[in-house]
Amino acid sequence: MKNKFGFTVATCYLGYIVQAIVNNLSPLLFVQFQTQFSLSASSLAFVVFLNFGIQILVDSQSATIALKLGYRRSAVAAHLLSAIGLVCLGVLPFVMNPFAGILISTLFTAVGGGFIEVVLSPLVEALPLGNKSGAMCMLHSFYCWGHIFTVLAATLFFNTAGIANWRFLPVLVAAIPLVNALFFSLCPIVAPEGDADPVSYKTIFGMKFFFVFLMLMAASGAAEQAIAQWASYFAEVGLDLPSKTYGDIFGTCLFAFGMAVSRTLYGVLGDKINLKKAITVFAVFLFSAYLLTSLSPLPRLSLVGIACGGFFVGIMWPGVYALAGRYYPKGGTKMFGMLALAGDFGCTVGPTLVGLISEDIRVGLGVAAVFPLLLLLGMVLLRKKRSR
Repeated sequence: MKNKFGFTVATCYLGYIVQAIVNNLSPLLFVQFQTQFSLSASSLAFVVFLNFGIQILVDSQSATIALKLGYRRSAVAAHLLSAIGLVCLGVLPFVMNPFAGILISTLFTAVGGGFIEVVLSPLVEALPLGNKSGAMCMLHSFYCWGHIFTVLAATLFFNTAGIANWRFLPVLVAAIPLVNALFFSLCPIVAPEGDADPVSYKTIFGMKFFFVFLMLMAASGAAEQAIAQWASYFAEVGLDLPSKTYGDIFGTCLFAFGMAVSRTLYGVLGDKINLKKAITVFAVFLFSAYLLTSLSPLPRLSLVGIACGGFFVGIMWPGVYALAGRYYPKGGTKMFGMLALAGDFGCTVGPTLVGLISEDIRVGLGVAAVFPLLLLLGMVLLRKKRSR
């Protein structure tokens, strides 16, 4: 059974690498966009807002579309749209208004990334695997490894070909979603249990304490992307590091590495970890990491805060997904779509809030420390449910 679906699992893992590429390549170019196209910080914040805002719209409809088209066609379409968006990023800013070109490319990648999120998580949840919660977290760990790959590949490219030739990079990496689209057209797929007799949205929202999971997903997305989208900018501008390479490696890459380690550890340990306790404790440490990042007068300590923030936030998104699967096993694709919708709402609010006050990026990250507190509140409410 494991061998039969090994190809499917690997293809889903690569799908999350694709999502990491489309979400995190543009932020590595924010400073370049500022200098080359004279874009303001608020314009860059709007790019982030559009990316995750479109994903919210996609999430609201993708579950219904996935049920009609099927998982295979939905996954293939998601990767093709991601590839189109990456090619557009390398081409459109140079043949039309640069800001409009960036926004159009973001629209394509956002639609593709939104479909990837909604389709892949329930697809893995449906596979007959022995350690489902571990497999779910391992799946999401590949988003982090994909984030690291994006940073290192971009850094290598910028240092060899030159940052002035950045336009060729997104065109080159577009080959990855194209290849994975082919893989999804071939791998075996199992429909989720809840999709055999889909529940209504009214039933999903009527499930006890489901609103707590929506809040947890929103807080997870906000806490994660508030740093992820601005780590490179913060390291390069807020910490005044000597070069872009330092900003990307010691800012974005450290954060992604911290996330990758925590998700991989949970993926290995799986059901041996008490998810409720882990999320609660990590929420407290995540709050501390935010404060260390934003308030430390020493750049090195701020970088430590970024890395620790990645480690502590890593378990949140996949952990909440796994908990929801345990609480509501009949939720199916629609439930995961609603969770992704809430998560992407947080992914929109978090980094946009930081960007709107990024005239002082430290203040923006300091304000974003409220998101770990919302995670803590959500876990307290779930514990009350258990006691009742």
